[in-house]
Amino acid sequence: MAISEQDWKDEQQRVTEVTGKIKHKIAQLEADVGQIRGDVIDMRKDFWDEVTVNFSNPDDLGETSTNLRQQSQVLSDRERAHLQSSKLLKKYRKLVESPYFGRIDFKEHGSSETESIYLGTGSFLDEDMESFLVYDWRAPISSLYYDGAPGPAKYETPSGEVSGEMELKRQFIIHDGKIQVMFDTGVTIGDELLQQVLSHSADDRMKSIVATIQKEQNAVIRNDKTRMLIVQGAAGSGKTSAALQRVAYLLYKYRGSLRADQMLLFSPNPLFNSYVSSVLPELGEDNMQQTTFQAYLEHRLGKEFELEDVFTQTESLLNSEDTPEYRARIESITYKSSVAFLDTIRRYKEMLEKEGMMFKPIVFQGKVVVSADEMAAHFYSYDRAVKLAGRIDLMREWLLKRLADFAQAEKKEPWVEEQMQLLDIEDYQRAFQTMRRKQNKKDTTFNDHDVEKDVLARMVVSDRLKPVRRWIKRLRYVNVTGMYRRLFTDQALFRQAALDADSIPAHWEEICSLTLQALRDKRLLYEDATPFLYLKELLQGFRTNTAIRHVIVDEVQDYSAFQLEFLKRLFPRAKMTVLGDLNQAIYAHGEALGSLENLVGLYGAEDTEVISLTRSYRSTYEIVEFTRQMIPGGERIVPFNRPGEAPRVIQQADEKSLDEAVIRDLRELHEQGYNYVAVICKTAEESRQVHERLSATLQTRLVTKTTPSFEKGTLVVPAYLAKGVEFDAVIIYNGSADVYRRESERKLFYTACTRAMHVLHVYHIGEKSRFLPNP
Repeated sequence: MAISEQDWKDEQQRVTEVTGKIKHKIAQLEADVGQIRGDVIDMRKDFWDEVTVNFSNPDDLGETSTNLRQQSQVLSDRERAHLQSSKLLKKYRKLVESPYFGRIDFKEHGSSETESIYLGTGSFLDEDMESFLVYDWRAPISSLYYDGAPGPAKYETPSGEVSGEMELKRQFIIHDGKIQVMFDTGVTIGDELLQQVLSHSADDRMKSIVATIQKEQNAVIRNDKTRMLIVQGAAGSGKTSAALQRVAYLLYKYRGSLRADQMLLFSPNPLFNSYVSSVLPELGEDNMQQTTFQAYLEHRLGKEFELEDVFTQTESLLNSEDTPEYRARIESITYKSSVAFLDTIRRYKEMLEKEGMMFKPIVFQGKVVVSADEMAAHFYSYDRAVKLAGRIDLMREWLLKRLADFAQAEKKEPWVEEQMQLLDIEDYQRAFQTMRRKQNKKDTTFNDHDVEKDVLARMVVSDRLKPVRRWIKRLRYVNVTGMYRRLFTDQALFRQAALDADSIPAHWEEICSLTLQALRDKRLLYEDATPFLYLKELLQGFRTNTAIRHVIVDEVQDYSAFQLEFLKRLFPRAKMTVLGDLNQAIYAHGEALGSLENLVGLYGAEDTEVISLTRSYRSTYEIVEFTRQMIPGGERIVPFNRPGEAPRVIQQADEKSLDEAVIRDLRELHEQGYNYVAVICKTAEESRQVHERLSATLQTRLVTKTTPSFEKGTLVVPAYLAKGVEFDAVIIYNGSADVYRRESERKLFYTACTRAMHVLHVYHIGEKSRFLPNP
C-alpha cells in the first residue's frame, strides 16, 4: 500500500520526537550513573571509617556486627542501583539509533479509540511514565505484529484473551533517527524488509532477528506451555535465531523468577559459542550459560580416561578406506548410540542388583584392608529392596568404618614409629592442638609420653590414609570400568542383557576387540563415553542440577539416545528446547536417532510439541533451489524469494590449477565486497594442506576444533566445523566424485553448501560428486 507524503512527514516527526526524548533520558541517566559511581567509589574508600569496630565485650561485638551489616547493605544497594542504571543506559543508547521497527493500529472490541502500537527492541515510556512510546517486541500485544494481518485479531495476556480489529500494519527501517524504508503490509512481515535484512553481509556474530520474525518462528519464541519443544528446521530457516529470541522472551516474561544464569545452551563447538554470544546482550539481556556436551564429558571422565571427541572420530572416519575395520567402527558407533544399547545398559544394571557387582580392593601400603570378594559379599547382604545406588552409599559408610578400625590397629606398626621420628616442630604443635581441642581443656599438657605417642601415631596414620579415605568417599571402590569391560568379554552375559539378538551388530567381535583395546589404553572412544558415564551413574546415583530451569540443545540430530536421556536426568527441573535438521546429521551416529519425532518419547506426547520450519532464509533463491536437490525430501524446503547469482560448478585439471582458480576467485569475491568467505574442505587434514598453499599468496585463517572465535576474512574450514554458521560466499574446495563418494557423506556435503548466503562456487577435479545436481 502506498504511503502518502503527509504520512511520511508525520512518521518522521514522531521518530524525531521519540529519539529526542530518548536522548534526554540518556543525558539524565549518564548524570545519575556518574553520580552513583562516585558514591560507590567513595563508600568503598571510606567503608571502614564509617564503621565503629569494638571487640571489647559481647555488647560491643554485637554493635560492631550490626554496624558492619548496615554499611554493607547501603553499599550493596548503591552498587545494585549503579548496575540497573548502567543496563538501562545501554538499552537506550541502542534504542536511540533505531527506536522501533513496526507499528500496528489496534481497536479493542468495546472501545471507540484506536491505539497505535510502536514496537522496538526495548520499551520506552513517556515522561508521564504511563504512556508507552515504544513497546518491547516481547510484550503480549506485540504478537499481533508477528502473527496477524489487518482485520480481526486477538492476542493472549496474563489475564485472558483480548480481541479486536487490526486496522494497520506498518514496517520501518530507521537509522540515526531517519526513516530509511517504510511501507504498509497485509502479510506477517513484508518481503521488502526481509530483502533488506537478508541482502546484508555476513558478520562474525549472529544478529537479532526481532524486526523480521516470521509467524512460524514466533510460535517457537512464545511457546511456554510444554515441557519439551522440538524445532525441526531446514538449513537457514532461522531455528537457532528463533531459539535465542525465545530465551530473551522467556527472560522478559518471567523476569521475576527466571535469570539468564538459570538457562543453559548446549552448542556444537566453541566457535559456535562465540558466534551466538552477542544476540542476548543486543536485546539487553545477560548471556546464558553456554557449553558443549564434550566439555561435560571431559569434566566427569577426563581424569580417568583420555576421551575421544566427535571431531576426532569424524576425521578418522572421513580419512578411512572402506575396510572391514571401518565398517565395524561405523556399526559400533551406530549401535552404541541407539535406544537398543541404552536398554541393554538398563537391563545390565537390573542384573547387577542380583549378582555380578565388581569392586576394587581397599589397599594400603601393600596390605589389603578389605578385599573385593568381601566387598561383594557385603554388598549383596543388604536388603534387595534397597536400590543399587543406596547400597553403594551404605557400603561407603561401612568401608570408612573398616578403614578406621584398620587405622587403630596400624598405629602399632614399625613404620609408624619411624615416621614419628621424622616429625618436625610444626607436626608436634598440630598434634598438641588436636589433643587439646578433643579434650576441650585449656590447661592440657603434653608431657605424658604414652599420650604423646598415641596422638602422634594417630596423626601419622591418619595423614597417610587421607588419600584412601578420599578414594572411598568418591566411590572409586566401585569397579565401573571392569563392569563395562565385562559387557564386551562375556558374550553370554551381553546377550542376556541385550535380549533382542537381532539388534546386535554383525561385526560384534570386532567391536568388542576395538572397545577392549581402547579401555586397556585408558581411552574412551566417543561412542563409549556417554554409555560408560550412564552406567556409572546408574550404579552410583545420578548427579543432578536443579538450578538450571531451561536447557537449549542445538543440532540435536548430533546427539545419541544416551546423551538426551542423560540431559533429562541431569536437569530434572528444566524445560527443554531442542533444534535440529536430520539433513545435517553429519556424524556417524546421526542415523541412530531416526527422526526428531522419536524425541517425543523423552517426556511423552502430552508434554511435547513439535514445530517445523520449512522456509529457508539464509541463502538466495538460486542457492536453495540448488542445494535442496542434494537430499531426499528436499522438495519440502521452501526458498525465500531473494534472487542472486546461480551456484557455479567448476572443473579443474589438477590440484595446481585448482589452487590458482580458487585464489583468483577469492580475490574477486573480496573486490566485490564480500568480507566473510569460507573455503570449505572435507577434512581437517585437507584444510591444513589447502591453508598452507593458499596462505603463501593470500591471507587466510585456518579453523580447527579449538578455534575460539569467528572472524572477518577468508577462513579455511573442515565441513563438519562449518555447521551452524554462515558466510557471504562459500567455495567448496574439492567437490569431486572421489572426495565425496560415500552415501554417508551426502549430508556433510549438503551442510557445507548451505553455509552460503550470496555466492556458492563448487570446484572439482575430474568427475564431480554424484551429490551435485545436474544443470
